[in-house]
Amino acid sequence: MSRPSLQSWRRQLFGSVPDTLLSLGLGALLVWAAWGFLHWAFGQAQWLVLRANAATLTIGRYPEAQEWRLWLLLGLLVSLTGLSWGLLRGRATAAGWPLNDRIAAGLLSLLTLVVPPLLAFGGLNQLRLLFLLGLLLLLRGLAGRWLAHRWGQRLAQSWPLVWAGAYLLGLWLIGGGLGLTPVRPSDWGGLMFTLLITSLTLLLALPLGVLLALGRRSELPLLRWVSVAYIEVIRGAPLITLLFLGQNLVGFLLPGGLAPDRVWRAAAVLTGFAAAYVAEAVRGGLNAVPRGQLEASRSLGLSTAHTLGLVVLPQALKVALPALVGQCIALLQDTTLLSIIGLFDLLGIARSVLANPDWLGRYAEVYLLLAVLYWCSCSALSLGSRALEQRLSSSNLRPAHR
Repeated sequence: MSRPSLQSWRRQLFGSVPDTLLSLGLGALLVWAAWGFLHWAFGQAQWLVLRANAATLTIGRYPEAQEWRLWLLLGLLVSLTGLSWGLLRGRATAAGWPLNDRIAAGLLSLLTLVVPPLLAFGGLNQLRLLFLLGLLLLLRGLAGRWLAHRWGQRLAQSWPLVWAGAYLLGLWLIGGGLGLTPVRPSDWGGLMFTLLITSLTLLLALPLGVLLALGRRSELPLLRWVSVAYIEVIRGAPLITLLFLGQNLVGFLLPGGLAPDRVWRAAAVLTGFAAAYVAEAVRGGLNAVPRGQLEASRSLGLSTAHTLGLVVLPQALKVALPALVGQCIALLQDTTLLSIIGLFDLLGIARSVLANPDWLGRYAEVYLLLAVLYWCSCSALSLGSRALEQRLSSSNLRPAHR
C-alpha cells in the first residue's frame, strides 16, 4: 500500500470550501486542546504524587527485601522478548533493521532515558533499566542474525513451550517456593498484578473457550446443551455479580482451610467469564470454515481429532483472531473491577494512594497515568495481533517448496 503524497493530503483536507472550513476548525480545536493540556501539565499539575508512589503503583505492597525476584523475572522476560523479536522478524537486511524495528528501538530507548528521571527512580534502578534495554536490543540482533537463519524453524515449534516454562517460573519467583520466602498473593498489586492476572486468565480461557465452542457444535445432545447453557448464563450475568459470588460463595461452600486465596478466586471467575466470550468468537471462526474441508479430511482417512487439530481449528482461529484480540483487550480493562472486591490491582492501588491525606485532590495526575498505562497495554495487544495477522496472511501467499 503506497503512502499518501502531499498533493493527496491537500486534496483530501482542502479539496472544497466545506472541507477547508472543517479542517481549519478541527485543527484550531486540536491546537486549543493541546495548549490547554500543556498549560496544565507544566503549570498546574503536581507530578510529585507519581514520583513518590512510582514503586507502589508498579508492584503494590510487594516486600522491598524481595524485589530482586521481580528484577530477575523482568530480565528473563526481556531476554525472551528480544529472542522472540529476532526470530519473528528474521535476519537484518543489508541496510540494517527494518524501519518499524528501528522506530520501536528508538521509542524504547527514549522511554528508558526519559521516564525513570521523571518518576525519580533511584540511580541503581536506572542502570538496571538501561542494562535491560541493551540486553533486549543485543539479543534481538543476535537472534535475527544467527538463530533465525540456522534454527528458526526448529525453535518456532518449541518456542511456545519456552514461554510457558518462563511463565511458570515467574509465578514461582513471585509467590515463593523451594526455599524462597513466601509472598502472599494479597500482597501483589499494581501494574504487576494487573498484567499477571490478565495473562493468567487469557492462558486458561483460550483452551476452555475452544472446548466450549466445540461442545456447542457437538452432535452429542447432553454435551451441546451443557455448553449452550454455560455460555448463555455467563454471558447474561454482569461480571461484577460473578466476582462477588466467587468471593463469597466459595467461602461458604468450602471450609476455611480449603478455600483458595481471594486472588485465585477472582482469577477463576475471570477465566470462566472470558471463556464464554472466547467460545462465541471461536464458534464464529468454526462457522466460517467450509464444510468441504471436513469432507476432504475424512476422505483422506483423518480421524476426528486430527481433523480438528490440523484442518479445522487452524483456519477457525485465524478467522476469529480479531475477535479474540478484542476479548483480550476487554478482559484487560475488566480487571479494574477487581478493586471493587478489595484486590489491589492498578486501579485499586491508585485509589489507596489517593486516599492518603498528602495526595488528596490529585486525581487528574494519577488517573492520567493509569489511562496511559492501559492505553499502552491495549495498543501493544492490538499491534501484536495486527502483526500476527499480516504474518499469517503472508505465509499463505508463499509458494510451497518442492
